Amino acid sequence: MPARFLNHPSILNWPRSTKRLVVVSLDIALSLLAMWIAFTLRLDSLHRPMGAQWAVYLVAPALAVPIFVRFGLYRAIFRYTGMAALTATATAVVIYALFLFTTLQWMQWMRWEVIPRSIGILQPLIFLLLVGTSRAMARFWLSGLGSTDKRHQARLLIYGAGEAGAQTAAALASTRTYTIVGFIDDDPRKAGRSINGVHVHMPGEIPELVKKNNVTDILLALPSSTRERRNEILKDLQNLPVHVRTLPAMSDLASGRVTVQDIRELDIEDLLGREPIPPHPELLARNLFQKTVLVTGAGGSIGSELCRQIVVEHPTRLVLVDHNEFGLYTVHAELEILCATLGLAVELVPLLGSVSNYARMLHICTQYRPATVYHAAAYKHVPLAEGNPAEGILNNVFGTLNMARAAITTSVAHFVLVSTDKAVRPTNVMGTTKRIAELILQALEDSPIVQWDDNTSTPNSTLFAMVRFGNVLGSSGSVVPLFRKQLAVGGPLTVTHAEVTRYFMTIPEAAQLVLQAGAMANGGDVFVLEMGEPVKIVDLALRMVALSGLTVRNEIHPEGDIEIAITGLRPGEKLYEELLTGDNPKTTAHPRIMKAHESFIHWHDLSLAMAGLKIALVANDAPQLLKLLGQLVPEATLRPSPAQTATTT
Repeated sequence: MPARFLNHPSILNWPRSTKRLVVVSLDIALSLLAMWIAFTLRLDSLHRPMGAQWAVYLVAPALAVPIFVRFGLYRAIFRYTGMAALTATATAVVIYALFLFTTLQWMQWMRWEVIPRSIGILQPLIFLLLVGTSRAMARFWLSGLGSTDKRHQARLLIYGAGEAGAQTAAALASTRTYTIVGFIDDDPRKAGRSINGVHVHMPGEIPELVKKNNVTDILLALPSSTRERRNEILKDLQNLPVHVRTLPAMSDLASGRVTVQDIRELDIEDLLGREPIPPHPELLARNLFQKTVLVTGAGGSIGSELCRQIVVEHPTRLVLVDHNEFGLYTVHAELEILCATLGLAVELVPLLGSVSNYARMLHICTQYRPATVYHAAAYKHVPLAEGNPAEGILNNVFGTLNMARAAITTSVAHFVLVSTDKAVRPTNVMGTTKRIAELILQALEDSPIVQWDDNTSTPNSTLFAMVRFGNVLGSSGSVVPLFRKQLAVGGPLTVTHAEVTRYFMTIPEAAQLVLQAGAMANGGDVFVLEMGEPVKIVDLALRMVALSGLTVRNEIHPEGDIEIAITGLRPGEKLYEELLTGDNPKTTAHPRIMKAHESFIHWHDLSLAMAGLKIALVANDAPQLLKLLGQLVPEATLRPSPAQTATTT
């Protein structure tokens, strides 16, 4: 067969039946060749089959092919053949050897021409050698067909010469998408050694290796390392022109094997630059175990993470409420799989409904009688709330009031509001509405009997608490997913102001804070997480560019890859966020969670102001809405945007 034909990538596109026929034909030929070699070695001369010996030649493939079919050897993909397939081949040949030896013994018993019994041992050994060699050669040859030209392959250093690193190298070797330049490991005992022919180096050699070998990517294969150590490594790597990626944590590698699909961009925690704050398990379970729990906004970023963490604490029932059909469907499907995987006996109840519909929320609470409500439903995006103040107020303010009234009416024991640092001295509609939501709960907490605007009253035994936290890395609309999308299209990365800073936390941290704070609440508490130092958004952008193996394009470096564009502060946006209005936070049972008792408005006065707010809301009177928001939250500084002015009727 011409060499140019053998090397043609179209072989990979042959029909499966054609490929199997070729392999079966090859094995038949190899079995005959093995028989001839066995006879030649046994008789010490070139064998010329005669008489009944021809029958022995025919017996070999007649036995081998059915056994190979039974062991599934013709279903394997040669270019991905590994140790499992070779082991199956060896097992099949052993079974074949037993059948062949038995057949030869039977032929002698039938007094056919004498066949040396050693043929029954020699031929299978030779056959195994030939078949194994053919599979190995096929894997080596076929895995290169259609692969990327080596000049265009990524050149990779694997940081971590342990089991995960070795498995990753083996998985990548079959894809031919990477050229593995070397391993890096902190253990000096591994330095100078090699794994499958690839040398292990110390961390101090990385800059030289990158420069000398044109390294394009570094993979962190450190699933069990501490966050502190990972941060140290990332700090050392961020000035190198390489793309840094990672394997997931060891807890995520449930299969025990690493695949190419496990390689991903850096964890959100890696970008945070600090250790995630660990939860107290006893606090997480306190208001959840064997209880009915309700989560509003269950399909959102925070709400869905709350649900994930709630189900593992073994509630009896989890009620999921959201007005977004797709979000609700998605989180419900995910939780069903999670419960089935972990064997959790939790009843999941997905319910469509908006918190702005009081009748619907009351019906839900009446029917399911939750012991604890986590209220995460809110419009949270500052520019959208700024341009749609009436909708922001309806959902964030009156939605919270509706949910709180339904909770009081049905004697819910605990009610926890998911709030935000933007509620502190707010400069936008979203932050102001969230502060009013806090004021509502503080006022209701202070009222043993609540007089409603329809002249009805309800005894109040519900314990209310609020939880504030900063920006959540990885949530919908947050800066990290936005930067990743912008990086994928070549930039620019958009930052509103060079000095803008934010407190950041991860989605799991935010959810754990909500659950733990609710367990520690005494009533009317405002909880905040001690989040370390705020992060400059520009620094986060620079870190993401550097760890993507790219360079920043600016006036000093016009040849750079990615521009960072300053777009100007958006309406209502602050340069700096705060977590507390006052300076007197108190400690709690968790060393990283603080508690504040802030001033509030008594329910009688607040309910009167809310009545006026509802009138302006119905009229969609944006200037009046802003005026009333300012009266309710005097520390707020609100300015009408063009969109707000345009909606005035």
